[in-house]
Amino acid sequence: MAKGGANETEELKPQAQPQINEQAKEHWKKGNANFEASKMEDAIAEYTEALKIDPKYADAYFNRALTYRIQQDYENAQKDLESVLKLQPKSWDAPLLIGDMSETRNDFLGARFWYEKALSNNPDYTEAKSRLEHIDSLIHVNANVGQGGGATAPAKQKYNAKEEEQKTVIEDGQIKKLAFYKSESNFESVVGLKKIKEYLSANVVLAIKNPELFRKYGKQLGLGLILYGPPGVGKTYIVNALAGEANAKVFIAQINQIIDMYTGNTEKNLHAIFEQARQNTPCIVMFDELDALGVKRGGGGGGEQSSAMRGAINQFLVEMNGLEKNPEGIFVIGTTNQPWDIDPALKRSGRFGDHLYLGPPTYKERVAMIKFETRNKPKGFINYGRLGRATAGYSPADIKKAVDKAAMRPLLHEYQHHTERKLTTGDILSVLKDKDESGSSLDEWYFMVKKDVISKTETQTVDGKKQEIVKEGKLDPQEKLMYKKMIKDIKKNTSGFRIFIKNTTRWIALHLI
Repeated sequence: MAKGGANETEELKPQAQPQINEQAKEHWKKGNANFEASKMEDAIAEYTEALKIDPKYADAYFNRALTYRIQQDYENAQKDLESVLKLQPKSWDAPLLIGDMSETRNDFLGARFWYEKALSNNPDYTEAKSRLEHIDSLIHVNANVGQGGGATAPAKQKYNAKEEEQKTVIEDGQIKKLAFYKSESNFESVVGLKKIKEYLSANVVLAIKNPELFRKYGKQLGLGLILYGPPGVGKTYIVNALAGEANAKVFIAQINQIIDMYTGNTEKNLHAIFEQARQNTPCIVMFDELDALGVKRGGGGGGEQSSAMRGAINQFLVEMNGLEKNPEGIFVIGTTNQPWDIDPALKRSGRFGDHLYLGPPTYKERVAMIKFETRNKPKGFINYGRLGRATAGYSPADIKKAVDKAAMRPLLHEYQHHTERKLTTGDILSVLKDKDESGSSLDEWYFMVKKDVISKTETQTVDGKKQEIVKEGKLDPQEKLMYKKMIKDIKKNTSGFRIFIKNTTRWIALHLI
């Protein structure tokens, strides 16, 4: 069977395996060597040769699946892992890897199913236990639970009644019911963001837990808030933590579920979301990528599309006006990477009146994040300070991704050699050095949005004379003041000098100290 932890119980010892062809085994070993050297295509070729010689070589299927997973080729990885389970039904590593791929694609229920499968095959599998604890802090049901292929739970899987009741129901493009969930995480699981947590504690958590105190001082029990910042800095994550801290129901309003091609459906969907919120107070309603739904009116585009979006904005305003008059226990939070694209009417006081900026993590926060991401993994010496410097300019999502990929290295070693090898600084540095495996998602993003928000002076020749013309960004003077922290970060991270310092810091940490 596929190998699991080193401490196997008597009942969990591997089943007798057929004799492996020596030639196939040699190709398997070469594949492992290529994998360790990060030569993924060569590794796949060697594992494939081994399987041509011995089609029942479970270890070759598993190692090829692991290589495919690292390359994000989930379809082929899934096929190989299914082959492992056919050959070794009691494998615990194969279900874990299927669960890992499900989690990567936000299929949290599918991931939970496979982690439980791994744990049922080996009750002492600490990695499966850790993964289950993590997934339980994230899990919520979306509209596609149990549907589609890939690394989801099989069609025959039965979900309990509570999970069935939480499903989003959409019929003919109209939302009949929106899924909600209760989060098990809290602010302790959020690294940094001290001021953000203080604001949310005072204005949301306290209002939900002590409504009478708010009424005593004439404070409203509800608000509209925009969380804005670069991608991957934790906007959705902190809403999840907020929900757990306040012990409140959370509705995730996904743009692709709200917007519909048929006239009037988008407006009906918005009304259905707010109507369900009114019936489930106190609650938090989160609109992810708010700029895609609340885009500025008059911003261009085809007549039909503009008309449809104007209708959506108008309906949004109607719903938010209703909350402004009677906000009892409904907290509406929008998240966006580009707040300047949101219609100004939505951003005024009483609607989405407050705006909180989530910036990239500082050095101390990056160090704390790496400690957090490695906390439940078998680890040896890890130089957190060096890794904090090596990830200068990385988002929390980038850091999580790098640590996750690094953990695959000792995992594979344990699988191949039946002995535990702890996660080390070198494992994480190896991933950070490989540009195909990791990198900062923010570097490119800052340059992409720079043209939208930063004014620039261009020299043009008119009638044979050179003239300097100032091209303004999208922001008006009020928005420049409102988003000054974000503008400062964009300017800083597109400055040639700052880029040189950042890249030099990374290089020294990666290659020297």
